[in-house]
Amino acid sequence: MSMYPIATYTVGSGGSSSVTFSSIPQTFTHLQLRSFVRDTGSSTGVEAVKIQYNSDTGNNYVRHAVGGDGSSAFAASATSINYNFVALLIPGGYTANLFSVGIADILDYTNTNKNKTTRAIVGQDTNNGGAQEASLHSGIWLNTSAITSITLTPTANNFAQYSTFQLYGITTA
Repeated sequence: MSMYPIATYTVGSGGSSSVTFSSIPQTFTHLQLRSFVRDTGSSTGVEAVKIQYNSDTGNNYVRHAVGGDGSSAFAASATSINYNFVALLIPGGYTANLFSVGIADILDYTNTNKNKTTRAIVGQDTNNGGAQEASLHSGIWLNTSAITSITLTPTANNFAQYSTFQLYGITTA
């Protein structure tokens, strides 16, 4: 198995309401998205990064999650929604320069004989500020089209400056 960088996007000053990777090469077996993110708001709590494929904003996604925060565990699921999650997002109300991380694998993204599956490992620590979490997410895009673009948006506010997204292609041969 080999990994190849496709694109990197780093948010500039003033933030960004979304990030899109378009014209994704169709030459790999899987994709991997790495996220290093925070938002511009002043709230505290847990927020997330939403992902949509090929500009599909319809209720064509299903997701599941399990995780914990050091004192309790959780499990969640949702059907007929218009996005999946691929990363947590530290709100701007926490200590400056704290970012959450996520690694999401988008499996068989060019296979037109099956729906697309995403699995993500995500985490954040706000230095005991109340938003520690580690979780596993899985999602399905109920569509057999090859993925040619990915749009990422925060659940609230904008992505903060220096938030970074890296897209890789993975080959299995």
